[in-house]
Amino acid sequence: MTKITGNRQLAEMIRDYGVSHVFFVPTILMETLAAMEGMGIRRILTHGEKAAVYMADGYARAARRPGICMAQHIGASNLAAGLRDPYMACSPVIAITGSTAPENRYRHAYQDIEDFSQFDPVTKMNCRVEDVRRLPDMLRQAFRAATCETPGPVHLQFRGHHAQILEPETDIPGEVELQYATVPPFRPLPDPDAMRRVVARIGEAQRPIVVAGGGVVTSDARHELVAFCDAFALPVATSLNAKDCILDTHPLNVGVPGTYSRRCANEAVAAADLIVFVGSQAGGQVTHFWQLPAAGTPIVQIDINPLMIGRNYPNTLPVVADAKLALAGLLALAPKTPPARSAWLAQLQAFKDAWRKQAAAYSTGNRNPMRPEEIAAEITAALPQDGILVSDTGHSGMWTAQMVEFRHPDQRYIRCAGSLGWGLPGAMGVQCAAPDRKVVLWCGDGGLYYHLAELETAARYGINLIVVCNNNSSLSQEYRLVVAAYGGKLGPNWREINGFLDTDFSKVAESLGCVGLRATTRGEFREAFGKALSLARPVVIDAVADATAMAERAWVPPAGGAHA
Repeated sequence: MTKITGNRQLAEMIRDYGVSHVFFVPTILMETLAAMEGMGIRRILTHGEKAAVYMADGYARAARRPGICMAQHIGASNLAAGLRDPYMACSPVIAITGSTAPENRYRHAYQDIEDFSQFDPVTKMNCRVEDVRRLPDMLRQAFRAATCETPGPVHLQFRGHHAQILEPETDIPGEVELQYATVPPFRPLPDPDAMRRVVARIGEAQRPIVVAGGGVVTSDARHELVAFCDAFALPVATSLNAKDCILDTHPLNVGVPGTYSRRCANEAVAAADLIVFVGSQAGGQVTHFWQLPAAGTPIVQIDINPLMIGRNYPNTLPVVADAKLALAGLLALAPKTPPARSAWLAQLQAFKDAWRKQAAAYSTGNRNPMRPEEIAAEITAALPQDGILVSDTGHSGMWTAQMVEFRHPDQRYIRCAGSLGWGLPGAMGVQCAAPDRKVVLWCGDGGLYYHLAELETAARYGINLIVVCNNNSSLSQEYRLVVAAYGGKLGPNWREINGFLDTDFSKVAESLGCVGLRATTRGEFREAFGKALSLARPVVIDAVADATAMAERAWVPPAGGAHA
């Protein structure tokens, strides 16, 4: 075999795995980046390491293949901090960093600190590559680890501050394994006996409900989920990660339960006598800290990872399988006609009707300043049929979970897994993975400030997303906490711990090469959003919103039990 440098080999292997973008802060693997010239790989130079991770995360979740981010040794700690989000999101991100040379360790070398262990809690695999001959097998293993079972981040630390270990030539073949280029690489079949037990359990229940999680999205099982629920007349609640799996107009959809929830969804889960978790870890957010469902509720849990089953709800009926195949298997066992659940479905419809009546009080009208519910209604009405809505966390996650509705089967929703500020770079990564679709980010001013400089990156590379900034000049979600901290009576300088200047982000956007628009009323926002959708430019809509608007807090059953 003809010898090539490790840098060239890395570029070719990334190309052969089908990765179209890499996100980085120099100086790292410069010869590898140069070798990518003409390979069809876009090299996205970001303004910070966390932004590079978040872009790789958004890319991975939209493209359903590993996203790659890179930083030199001194930036590794920033990269590790960013990996917290793809780890929580179960996103297949491959992080590459440099390291100190062994002969320089423990000698106060320039920019040197031992950071390898910082990657342990935020990765599925954390490995060193200290010989160019190990590049092919270690990169293959990184793709395997990132995509198998529950996807997640991996870290490869290359020897040398700038990964100089890849400078020598090698004759080890750079073979790739395309099975691990996308998720899921394997689709384990469910046990037939387990399938029959699940069907029997559903048949015995009077008030069953499905709670669908992000595993349904990873498995690309949206169609199977809806068909299964239709066949068994099962209402369905979706986690934030699975919000786009069933249309809001579908009569069996009760909404998003948990912490960032609609009251009607929490009421439905609380009243159920059987919960069927599909592709969900049954974590703290979707269950509102394991209050919904209550301990002791009968559980069925379908997951590709056996370690997740029963972790939070013991005495669970387990099904270890790919979500798509498990749902298809259950559908094959469905009765000829859906079971009669008229009383149960009528109860849930009453919950939904009551919630919609309450929500309509704020989602109609044309206030000045706007309320976020009005912004949500306009996005619902105008989001293209194949549009992708991306949400930051905090109030952004709550408003989009509760108030934005999906009415077309090709619309998608991708949300921040935890860290405020993820929204802008995350949405840019989504846009890189889906260049022909309209990507709309919902964020607040507090989140936008984190990585504001990446607007210049969007302009520089033509990453033409639409940023909707719910601008209330504050961290509005914390307002209740501020009031509580003051004992109910705010001090004269309370905004020192909660407020920002009244910034016009449309002007900031223009200064960074983007289109900037500003709206203070619903009518102005409708006009601005329509204009943004017509442009092939990155656009920021500064939507000046009511700082006193508070998203609905999670409903939990009153003392004494849930609805019966």
